[in-house]
Amino acid sequence: SSGINAEYGDSSQGILSFLSAPLVGALSDVWGRKSWLLVTVFCTCIPIPLLKLSPWWYFGVFSISGIFSVTFSVVFAYVADITDENDRTAAYGMVTATFFASFIVSPALGAYLAETYGDISVVLLSTAIAALDVIFIITCVPESLPTRPKSWGAPITWEQADPFNSLRSGVADHHILQLGLIVLLSYLPEAAQYSW
Repeated sequence: SSGINAEYGDSSQGILSFLSAPLVGALSDVWGRKSWLLVTVFCTCIPIPLLKLSPWWYFGVFSISGIFSVTFSVVFAYVADITDENDRTAAYGMVTATFFASFIVSPALGAYLAETYGDISVVLLSTAIAALDVIFIITCVPESLPTRPKSWGAPITWEQADPFNSLRSGVADHHILQLGLIVLLSYLPEAAQYSW
């Protein structure tokens, strides 16, 4: 039953993230990257304490948090703001490497803590790290758009927020379509293994 809940939660979060990513990206263009980085990190982490409180609350909050769990969209926009074209590829690589490093460290550390100190220690440490991440963003991360863009506070158009607009653009560009298919076909088997 908990495996089914996790699968539905992941699916719900994925669908909501897909639908909201262009809107969050557009809002970060208008209102600044730091504020939306804070929102996306907070919403990604908010379900963690609910792991031990209630599986249904966790499932519900985890699913809904997908609306704003698109940290990568904001992070990549932030990287584009603070790097020149020559350094951008290395910066994207570093951001992606740290993301995947968390997938290497987290399961091993979580398994060790759960076995040694119990499941609650994993939830407590995860919650503490998430809180530190939010505090770090608030206190140490500068806004990457140092001057207010001309679009600051401007209304968002449906074209900017439409998730299918990006897909249409990708289909029109042969190279982007190929890259999209590579990513889709590489992540499908990886995602499927979580359902076993």
